[in-house]
Parts: sequence; structure tokens; C-alpha cells
Amino acid sequence: QVQLVESGGGLVQPGNSLRLSCSNSRRMFRNNAMGWFRQAPGKEREFVATISWNGGNTVYDDSVKGRFSVSRDNAKDMLYLQMSSLKPEDTAVYYCAASRGAAASTQPNTYHYWGQGTQVTVAA
Repeated sequence: QVQLVESGGGLVQPGNSLRLSCSNSRRMFRNNAMGWFRQAPGKEREFVATISWNGGNTVYDDSVKGRFSVSRDNAKDMLYLQMSSLKPEDTAVYYCAASRGAAASTQPNTYHYWGQGTQVTVAA
């Protein structure tokens, strides 16, 4: 069974940084775009960032542009989300996902594998 496992979430004060990681158990996604999404309580899941299969193209939601950075290490089958200048409104469960295609995508319906999520809480 394919598994995507997120880690690195936690409680952090506003203005601080956090790095999320996502590993996959079967080394299946080296040729696939990957993405990060998040879901806050009472809200729908929303796009955060995406990266193409080779890391050559990244796209961010406007709410995180300039503060978050997505990267990947295909040799290690890892996906990362470096989050800086965190705000309380960044509080959510963060999910990594693997796309069906190679191109970076902001659309949830292009992703067919999802992790279980990791909680990020930004509070004083």
C-alpha cells in the first residue's frame, strides 16, 4: 500500500519557522508532481504549494508566497515545505499529496495519493 507520511508539525509562535517533511514508502513519485494542501477547522481543504517532478517549477498560493518554500529530494523520496514568518491564520492540518502528472498543479482533483496530515498550530 502506498503511503505518504507527513512529519514536522507542531506548536510554534507567530513569526517563527517550521519545516514539514513528507516521505513515501514505495518510491513511486519521482516522476510525479507533488503538492501541499491544508485544512483549517471549519474550512475546506485549500492549496498551499506545488512542485513539478524535477523541482523545476513551483507554484504557491498568494497567502503563503514569499514565506513558504517547497522543495523535493527525489534521491531520498522526500518532499519538504519550509514555512517562515508563520501567522495564526496558517494554523491547519497540512497534507502532502502526489499528482497523477509531472507538471505542478494547484487542483486537488489532479492528486491521487494523500497523506494523513500533520497539525501545525501558530499561537503565542
